[in-house]
Amino acid sequence: MAAPKRIAFLPGDGIGPEITDEGAKVMKATGERFGYTFQIDFGWIGGSAIDRLKNPLPEETLTLCKQADAVLLGAVGGPSWDRNPPELRPEKALLGLRKELDLFANLRPTTLFPGLEESSTLKAEVLQGVDFLVVRELTGGIYFGEKFTEETPAGERATDTLVYTEVEVERIVRRAFEIAQVRRGKVTSVDKANVLESSRLWRKVAERVAKEYPDVELDHLLVDNCAMQMIRRPADFDVIVTENMFGDILSDEAAILTGSIGLLPSASLGEGHRGLYEPVHGSAPDIAGQGVANPIATILSVALMFRYSFHDDAAAKAIEGAVNDVIASGARTMDMASTESLALSTEEVGDKVVEALKKYQPDPTIPVEAMMSNDSIKM
Repeated sequence: MAAPKRIAFLPGDGIGPEITDEGAKVMKATGERFGYTFQIDFGWIGGSAIDRLKNPLPEETLTLCKQADAVLLGAVGGPSWDRNPPELRPEKALLGLRKELDLFANLRPTTLFPGLEESSTLKAEVLQGVDFLVVRELTGGIYFGEKFTEETPAGERATDTLVYTEVEVERIVRRAFEIAQVRRGKVTSVDKANVLESSRLWRKVAERVAKEYPDVELDHLLVDNCAMQMIRRPADFDVIVTENMFGDILSDEAAILTGSIGLLPSASLGEGHRGLYEPVHGSAPDIAGQGVANPIATILSVALMFRYSFHDDAAAKAIEGAVNDVIASGARTMDMASTESLALSTEEVGDKVVEALKKYQPDPTIPVEAMMSNDSIKM
């Protein structure tokens, strides 16, 4: 039997423990079906780590992550820590973890599940065929640039520096093209090249890299236009590649297409097999502990774990198929239910996915090689 996969398990704050419990449940059920065993190592992160260890990213947690095959993260943050100094903010843990593990590529898929058209505020005909992936650069840009606040005669002045190197741009753009090759062959590079010097560098590098992928179409969109087109014609997009802050905003905007941000998973990847997997949504402290949070984004993040860290597309598709079946059956958490009385609990949805996973059978009409068509590329 293969050695157990080591998973750094970081529930974090707010609803994090509830949703990661369901993610772990589905991960174990998938392991039983596809022949995996797991060693799950718990770590403190974010606000809970600040409260216990006075550090949003304790050294022992970072060590666990560096030794792991994959990291499953819930969420961090909340109003309890809003007044903390910058070095004691929960979000500092996410930035530190991404940087320390060199996770430069954040993948955020957006797919509309059949039956959820009514959950979106957009017309059903606009949503038909929505299936795109935002590839967000994760360790550069304005989030990691120099920051300072200074006193001036006119009052305080704050500065955030946006910096990108050619190497940083090239590696994320190349990753987008590699993914597009196993999808529908189109990359949309998003920038603000009419204003920002960093975006002009971004566009130049994207055009140079594109020459190496003649089977992939490249187009450019300014970020404000992209934000509009994602609502106007979302089904036209395949792979969107962009810098850190733009990707953060655009991928959250994509939640309106699916009907709930509780459905959006993500994978943060580097050059090796290790990845960080987490839902796009936050810690939602207003509903923490009530058992009403939507665990599907976390469960779908587990599917991405199997796809990108374990290179097992069949297992990933089984999880995604089970989620699809559960949603098609009418199962809804509070964020998607038409009335609160019809909403299922976090745990009930997780249980339904596990049951659907046990019964799930792949479509026999799909050839084996097509199992690689959903972004399953070698890292």
